[in-house]
Amino acid sequence: MPAKIRDVAKKAGVGLATVSRVINNSPLVSEATRKRVLETIAELHYTPNPTARRLSLGKTHTIAVIAPFFTRPAFVERLRGVENTLAESEYDLIIYNVENIEKRDLYFRTVPRPERADGVLIISLPPRDQDVKFLAESEVPIVLVDANHPSLTSLNRVIIDDVTGGRAATQHLIHLGHRRIGYISDHFESPFKFTASYDRYQGYQQALEAAAIPFCPDYHLAGEHSRAEARHLAAQMLSLPERPTAIFAASDTQALGVLEAARDLKLRVPEDLSVVGYDDIEVAEYLRLTTVRQRLFESGKRGVELLLEVLADSSPQPACEVLPVELMVRGTTAPPG
Repeated sequence: MPAKIRDVAKKAGVGLATVSRVINNSPLVSEATRKRVLETIAELHYTPNPTARRLSLGKTHTIAVIAPFFTRPAFVERLRGVENTLAESEYDLIIYNVENIEKRDLYFRTVPRPERADGVLIISLPPRDQDVKFLAESEVPIVLVDANHPSLTSLNRVIIDDVTGGRAATQHLIHLGHRRIGYISDHFESPFKFTASYDRYQGYQQALEAAAIPFCPDYHLAGEHSRAEARHLAAQMLSLPERPTAIFAASDTQALGVLEAARDLKLRVPEDLSVVGYDDIEVAEYLRLTTVRQRLFESGKRGVELLLEVLADSSPQPACEVLPVELMVRGTTAPPG
């Protein structure tokens, strides 16, 4: 099998961007590094794809990111992974922040074009059926990060295993002895068709079913993705005659709202109420929040790396990478009192 750019980078002990710089005769590489990379290229008999090389030298030297609400902590962390990986490359980064459906549709149609960008990352915006043909036939490479569609197998994708994450969070509470477990999430039928909250809900349901715990509809409330809304929903749930002893929130932001509601009702965490979040944003560790860590930084990083590989090699085999999640047990969960 012919060597790929990632093989050269691994053996030479450098990043993909550095190999690309050497191939393109960039002056931003030290002579020692250039020599090592060139020797590795010769040793592995690596030959850059001519068409891909023309792409990498393209007209814009720009990577475009289409993402929603880039001020949310989880999205910011993903973008940090993108920016960090591109920092040493020859590409500039342009972010298209999607605030509404109209902008999403506009950017999907106008950004993936050779005159706008050499490559595009779509983050956390699942394409709709009507987007599939246009994106699949794009003239520039596209990588989907946390934005899957079953028909877009021709594109490189980085997927978060949110079903497993939701199951792990709920199983943790069940193992502690909880049986009345609530779930607070975004609306499943949002205009953007986000799938993360629903996938985590599926994991929640699977864990309940496996433990023979009947699902109580009153224990699932959905609303706008915000701390204030989660606080309101949690207060409503915790005022039930038979309130849950634990709440799993679909994000750390929403978990913060649950903690505020518990404080308002003078419920002690974790003695009176256990709380689990999702994402493991920076403040979660400070608050000792039990949560599910998804690899936010790595997902952005891998998305860019896959894009750079396509630009360098024009690889005909698209990759689908599923990033695992990890339960982080801290101080907001305990057996029911």
